[in-house]
Amino acid sequence: MRRRVLLSWMGACPLLAACGPSSFKTELRGETAVPAGVPGTLMRLNAFPAIGSFAALDFDANQDFKNQDVSKDEVDSVRLQSLEVRLLSPGGADFGFLDTLEFFAKAGDLEVRIARRRGIAQLGLQAPYPVLRMELEDEELQPFIAAPSMSLLVRGRGWQPEQEIRLQAVVVLGVEVGFF
Repeated sequence: MRRRVLLSWMGACPLLAACGPSSFKTELRGETAVPAGVPGTLMRLNAFPAIGSFAALDFDANQDFKNQDVSKDEVDSVRLQSLEVRLLSPGGADFGFLDTLEFFAKAGDLEVRIARRRGIAQLGLQAPYPVLRMELEDEELQPFIAAPSMSLLVRGRGWQPEQEIRLQAVVVLGVEVGFF
């Protein structure tokens, strides 16, 4: 009898391995514009403009989730793998107007910082089209992904630039789904 049970488990092992943990990446992109200040005056930038496509995210509608045939309720773990902010225009601009930038995940009453960067103006990210790589926090984002909707908030401080600056944020999330 023992031998039969052992053989049954051995025959099932390849099947279980095929149904083991699965992982994939999903990428989110969004754009915003930082308005120009009044010419000839130095004005603080105390509120960073929102990135519209990062509001009311529902991962059941996410194309990467659909491609994997995974619903947000099946997700075991989500971690931020990278977050970059790219300066899109004007070509001669840089990040010298920014002091700090922070990104937060928010769902209902839950909010957690997921990335930040300080001393941005001193980094020497020069034109044309510099890329700011954010420092990542090691936060579990599964509760945010599983929520009815979540948002990525941006908070920053610095000075209003001399001309409008268009930025693109690129967020890469690592998603793990466990099957039994």
